[in-house]
Amino acid sequence: MKACYQKYLISLRRPSSLRGLCSVLAMTMIFTSCTSLDSLNVTPVEIPATETVLPSPTIDWFPSTATPTPGVFATHPATPEMRPGLGETSVTDDFSDPSIWDIAASDEASAAIENNRLVLAAQSGVYMLSFRHDLVLDDHYAEITARPSLCRGNDEYGILIRASTAAYYRIALSCNGTVHVDRLNHGTKLTLQKPLPSGDVPPGAPSEVRIGIWAVGAEMRLFLNGRYQFSIREPSFPSGTIGVFVSSAGDTAVIVSFSNLVIQNVDYILPTRTPLP
Repeated sequence: MKACYQKYLISLRRPSSLRGLCSVLAMTMIFTSCTSLDSLNVTPVEIPATETVLPSPTIDWFPSTATPTPGVFATHPATPEMRPGLGETSVTDDFSDPSIWDIAASDEASAAIENNRLVLAAQSGVYMLSFRHDLVLDDHYAEITARPSLCRGNDEYGILIRASTAAYYRIALSCNGTVHVDRLNHGTKLTLQKPLPSGDVPPGAPSEVRIGIWAVGAEMRLFLNGRYQFSIREPSFPSGTIGVFVSSAGDTAVIVSFSNLVIQNVDYILPTRTPLP
């Protein structure tokens, strides 16, 4: 350091014109050359740590979805048995014995046994019926097959139940495709069921239908071709025989044959109805 100072003093003795600029340059060079790099107190510069790059989010192209809970379906009650209590067959009739049915013939109407069928015919405006003689039925189920061969419009045919000579229930099928129920008592008619259309009632002739009646106590249930139609309650006639009928309502005759009568016992007690408040 002392040698460097002496060099500085010598430099001051140079001509004055250059003294100012040279003195500055000289001082800079002298001190730079004389200073040892080892003597420099270098403070290390701390390089900031490189920031960690966060990974890009992974795209879930097929995200999982919640598994739906299976729906619970309501359980519907079974169709109720509309002919409960059916028992043994008590009567079968193949219509081979004309003595047990009302048989008659006139210019206006007739009832005859032909080829194991009971054939009823009636002219325009005439009502014809036939009863079986040897039966008195209370609770029972009866079926019979009806085959209209000439029938149109409001012509009617069907069966009579719990019948006596002057009183009975009449289940009437019309050739216009409807069915109704009447009560007849000494010439007075009371309609218990107004005409209802049914796909089981043949619209005209020739045709065929199986008519069934479940009668227990005051209740009667109608079946056509084994299918339930409706019920009525009427306690006036608790028992009686069975019969069939035809009625011509138009300008032409009506002809219907009946066959294969089957009657079963019914052992069933109707539930007691809860009185209305």
